[in-house]
Amino acid sequence: MNALIQFKRIGVLHLTIALTLMIGRAYAIETSADPVTYWSNEARKAIIPSTAGSENYGRRGPSDAAVYMGIVHVAIYDAAVALEGGYEFYAQYDPPIVVPANTSSAAAIATAAHDTLVGLQCGLNQTEADVLNGRYDDYMSGIPDGEAKTNGVTIGQRVAQAIVALRQDDGRCATPTFSPPPPLPGVWEPNPGNPPPPIVSFALPGVRPLALETASQFRPDPPNALTSEEYTDDFNQVKELGRFDSATRTPAQTMQALFWTDHDIRQWNDALLRLVNNRGLDLVQAARLLAMVHVSGGDAMIAGFEAKYHYLSWRPYRAIQRANEDGNPDTQPDATWAPLRTTPNHPEYPAAHAFHSSAVATALKEFFRTERVPFYVDSRVTGATPRRDYAHFHDAVKDVVRARVLAGFHFRNSCQEGEHLGRAVGRYVADHYFQPVRER
Repeated sequence: MNALIQFKRIGVLHLTIALTLMIGRAYAIETSADPVTYWSNEARKAIIPSTAGSENYGRRGPSDAAVYMGIVHVAIYDAAVALEGGYEFYAQYDPPIVVPANTSSAAAIATAAHDTLVGLQCGLNQTEADVLNGRYDDYMSGIPDGEAKTNGVTIGQRVAQAIVALRQDDGRCATPTFSPPPPLPGVWEPNPGNPPPPIVSFALPGVRPLALETASQFRPDPPNALTSEEYTDDFNQVKELGRFDSATRTPAQTMQALFWTDHDIRQWNDALLRLVNNRGLDLVQAARLLAMVHVSGGDAMIAGFEAKYHYLSWRPYRAIQRANEDGNPDTQPDATWAPLRTTPNHPEYPAAHAFHSSAVATALKEFFRTERVPFYVDSRVTGATPRRDYAHFHDAVKDVVRARVLAGFHFRNSCQEGEHLGRAVGRYVADHYFQPVRER
């Protein structure tokens, strides 16, 4: 009797293992992250400009691109959650989405991403629309026609409609006019030029955040006073290390500075897709990771630029050239001082690369529940090392903080405060969005 029971148990065990393997193979096919990573990459190409790589055809600089990436990735996420369940939707759906059993995940993800990109791009020109539509048509032609494809398209359209409606009149398409303040000590002035270069992301503080309650929710304290010891130390540091022909900055530090002058949305998204692949994430987990990171990055840009245009703090090249006006006897002017590369045309405080990268790193830490995940970021900037490897997520943030001083773009305090801001945004997003479904 015991032998018979044991035999039955073994038989059931073998049957269970066999069924698990069969289901596992089907599950891997149905929930592969491939459509998520493919359309994340296509979204990046449609958003950022060809100056960051010839494969790109968008027009968004890093700050605005981060917001667009956040929006399209919540559409991808909601489509994945509709298919797989397990997590709270980003948007509200009334009536609830009902997914038929025979539904193509590839068609759903592709349609959600494509339709959101088309519906949200301010001033999308015909060339850009044609390229985006062509990429979508080519992708969809690889999915067999039939019920599964039709169902997937329907799900993707439903999600995209909800996300586009949610982001209507959110301030992205506004064109406010910037009136420069008087050229007082400590006050930012736009970069000179004839014609003057465009002011970067002046509309961003008025964009409705993707997750934060308000753009000013985590606004940092004011920058250091011009006569403070902290300002003096930071002034002298960037003056020595950030000059275009610095004799103190080492060749390795120059490569470090140049590395982070690439379009950081391209840099980070490529790194994220490698993480998805290397960690073997499935469809819903890949979509969740990318949404958490890009919403955190997008809101960090909105919050950070709100602080930038609130404080209007001058850049090092102005501060150093006009140090005789700052009331600080320990800061000496240098009319010939210029940074390693052209300074971005927006206020100095807090540092954008710092708050964006910190938000990204924090979201990654919250997703993986650890800092200790090896990864690398690459750069296409001539003269920079092609890639930099990190053992912890925030190691990259520390690298960014140093790099922006070495490039002559920022004071150290600005980078540190930007890092704190990004961490606060990333934690808030992780605490309030993309949560597992809780039993009620």
